[in-house]
Amino acid sequence: MDTKIKVDPDSKEQVYVVAGGHLFHDLYTSFLAPLLPTLIDNFSLSLTSAGFLSTFARIPSILNPFIGYLADKAGAKYFVILSPAITASLMSLLGLAPSFYTLAMLLFFAGISSTMFHAASPGLVASASNNRKGFGLSLFMAGGGLGRTLGPLLVVWAAAQWGLPGIYRTAVLGWAASIVLFFQFRKFDLKPSKQHSLRAAIPIFKEFFLPLSLVLILRSTLTASLNTYLPIYMVQSGAPLWMAGAALSTLELAGVIGALAIGPLSDTFGRRKSINISMFISSVLVPVFLQVSGWWIIPLLLLLGFFSLSTGTLFLALVQDHFQDHRATGNGVYLLISLLSNAVMLIVIGYIGDHSGLKTAYLISAAAALLSIPALKLIPIFEENS
Repeated sequence: MDTKIKVDPDSKEQVYVVAGGHLFHDLYTSFLAPLLPTLIDNFSLSLTSAGFLSTFARIPSILNPFIGYLADKAGAKYFVILSPAITASLMSLLGLAPSFYTLAMLLFFAGISSTMFHAASPGLVASASNNRKGFGLSLFMAGGGLGRTLGPLLVVWAAAQWGLPGIYRTAVLGWAASIVLFFQFRKFDLKPSKQHSLRAAIPIFKEFFLPLSLVLILRSTLTASLNTYLPIYMVQSGAPLWMAGAALSTLELAGVIGALAIGPLSDTFGRRKSINISMFISSVLVPVFLQVSGWWIIPLLLLLGFFSLSTGTLFLALVQDHFQDHRATGNGVYLLISLLSNAVMLIVIGYIGDHSGLKTAYLISAAAALLSIPALKLIPIFEENS
């Protein structure tokens, strides 16, 4: 008879394993962006329609608070275990989709799987990290960032080797990740040892998340334009598809390094200071990026990725600082706001790109991201390190 084992709050093993699961999960969620130029040609899509495809993958984010609440109440280890395999299967079938509507359906269900993983896993990582949440979550986010770095390279390589319909073969890596997670966590009891009333925490949730919503909307204009429309911008600028995919991977790799560097530093210097510095530098770099060409693009992408993508770790740690009794629920609400903000901004940026060009869209996104700095001051301070 198997004995259930409680997660040791001082153990780092769970952090590394979940970070690895995050890598293989997000390997597949990054398939869409480098495939968009090909999908646009195959289905005669506008940039606005392409933005809607990404939005379909983000619609299930409305389930984040509900899934987070379930994780806080009962534990959700099988959400973490199964999601890499499910997401891998759905995303690797994009090349076989016969229509826009099939693409939308595959992305929608992949979004549900992704929501299950991302709502349940950060709270587990924060608990295992104890008083070094910035460090633990930086490893977790770096795992996802590394997956999003390798994902475009993998799918572009697979499409070149087997054709777009043949990318289904890549799903084996996601299944392998789920098998490893199963054997690691099958005997662990991830249920919380003590239940806390969510109703009593609702006023704090409102006071914290309402101003945070404004900050995330402003930030999302920049992250949406960089993560999704970068390959399209590169192709429109004359770069081949492989270079467009490499540009996205460069951005994501820099984000991994940024998360590993800035996340632990925020444990000492504070989340807000770290966010403000990162957003300011990112906003200033965008106009410079639009003016350069050739190999000068690489250092600009490295700097943009380092500072802009690392803020995801900082916001995640900020939420975990404030909601230690409702980690997964707080994370679920944060993800809901963040992903919906990105979904809306994808459409807005796509619309601006269709009518005024992506350069104009990038400039507007940089200005909006700059406004997130004063907006951050509206969030109340409940913790000293926030």
